[in-house]
Amino acid sequence: MPLAIGGMGVAVLFLVVVFGAVLGSALRGQGGGDGPCPAGQGSNTADIPRAYLALYAGAGARYGVPWQILAAVGKVESDHGRGTGPGIRSGTNRAGAAGPMQFLPGTWRAFGVDGNGDTRKDIYDPADAVPAAAAYLRHNGAPRHMERALRRYNDADWYVKKVLHLAGTYAQGVDDGACADVSPAGTGQGAVAVRAALRWVGTPYSWGGGGLNGPTEGFGRGRGVVGFDCSGLTRYAWHQAGITLPRVAENQWRAFPHVPPGREQPGDLVFFKGASGSASRPGHVGLVIGGGRMVEAPRTGLPVRVSTVRNRSDLLGYARPGRR
Repeated sequence: MPLAIGGMGVAVLFLVVVFGAVLGSALRGQGGGDGPCPAGQGSNTADIPRAYLALYAGAGARYGVPWQILAAVGKVESDHGRGTGPGIRSGTNRAGAAGPMQFLPGTWRAFGVDGNGDTRKDIYDPADAVPAAAAYLRHNGAPRHMERALRRYNDADWYVKKVLHLAGTYAQGVDDGACADVSPAGTGQGAVAVRAALRWVGTPYSWGGGGLNGPTEGFGRGRGVVGFDCSGLTRYAWHQAGITLPRVAENQWRAFPHVPPGREQPGDLVFFKGASGSASRPGHVGLVIGGGRMVEAPRTGLPVRVSTVRNRSDLLGYARPGRR
């Protein structure tokens, strides 16, 4: 339940690596990509209704808040709208909160969102309540200051710990189930790198963002946004497999043996001219999944996603880090 503005809560350490994961089918096809991996059967996200998963995914991408956090809040507050307690579908609970994300009236007046464009801000409509929760968390510092944001949402130690635990469960579940249709076979370094990158599908693009241990705040036009740029994502992914790449795409292109088209393998780097590159100086890089697909951090405004490699007129080639 979001506290009234100015409310306090318990201190919680926000571990950024817990919250990277794959978005649901809600974002499929955005920006010309194939979209993220579908969530559902066999994964720890299977308990989330698809309509809610779509809302969490969309709101997370819009406001730059990990969707797993939104899903965990929705689970605790109302079991994703399925709860039978007072205030979820009508009225209020004993604390005066209402709706699937359990907003107090004063907080709703300040942060309510018309998420579905029907000109109304309906506290009981998840299409409005979920993005409002994302907006509220973002206002209070998420994702960079998630501790502060969560403090403002509920003043209870058990609550914050439960939200973080659930968020981590949703994140961990994606790799085993939700991305089964695109995850590479095997356990080699290339497969390890791909699986590491897939965990961050849906994470905001941030110019200059991405470190060896996960998303970071970028600089320039990425300032204030925690996420990855293209080479930041590939560098992070391969670091998890034991190899540290150069930071920028151009240097990654030059650092490793090139692979003939048609012989690329999962984990290979795939390079493109991009918006500012050339045939000898790539401006964009992704990570080969296999089956003509890659995982990439495309550009400002589009989150990390699974995309097609086929029929790309700006494709330059492939390179293979390390031995696998």
